[in-house]
Amino acid sequence: MAGVHHIVFANEKGGTGKSTTAVHVAIALASRGARVACVDLDSRQRTLYRYLENRRDTIKRRGINLAMPMFEVFENDSQATLERQVDRLSQDNDFMIYDTPGRDDKYARFVATRANTLVTPINDSFVDFDLIGQVDAENFKVRRLSFYAELIWEARKERAKADGVTIDWVVVRNRLHNMEARNQQRMTDAIAELSKRVGFRSVPGLNERVIYRELFPSGLTLIDKGHLGQLATAHIVARQELRELVTGLALPELKSAVLA
Repeated sequence: MAGVHHIVFANEKGGTGKSTTAVHVAIALASRGARVACVDLDSRQRTLYRYLENRRDTIKRRGINLAMPMFEVFENDSQATLERQVDRLSQDNDFMIYDTPGRDDKYARFVATRANTLVTPINDSFVDFDLIGQVDAENFKVRRLSFYAELIWEARKERAKADGVTIDWVVVRNRLHNMEARNQQRMTDAIAELSKRVGFRSVPGLNERVIYRELFPSGLTLIDKGHLGQLATAHIVARQELRELVTGLALPELKSAVLA
């Protein structure tokens, strides 16, 4: 694979499964032998960093061998500091993964302009959809783009103009099964309509499952099946969701491969 591939997980709203998705994608790539570096841009919450810190501790405590990406926190110093950190980590890795804060943040905006793949997880509800578009209250048709969608639209245009790279914007629909059928169809229609207007792709993501919260203290993921004990049916289903998500991102290393 030529050059480092930058994957930015960004959403100005918290609670959408952004960090959980970022961690699982990072470890999925590392488990395939890719060299992966992660930068947590949320120096207050540090969810991605803490997850991988827990994973490192579990590896040491149990004496086991697990796929392990590099991971650092950006300390909100300056854009120049961030650029140096990114340039340093990019030199020896195949993928750079960024977990951004769940709020408007100038550094998150900056890394979004550097992305090859920009991933925006949303919960499957019109509360979260409002981040990217506003719908009519009567017919649920898209009335206008949100500020965030316009921001990404402009970033993609500027990137294409600057170096000819098209940012692949992927909206990941988490918690798909938490809606009743009619509302889920309305969401599907609204996302399809908006995707045609602003050019993102939509892929199914991770449903709300206790397993993700339970794994955080150990830093383990659904990929580490040999270390999870007896897998319940729900875990197997969740693992299949993760497999489909990673495949749906269509990343360079995985275009001709399937997550084991």
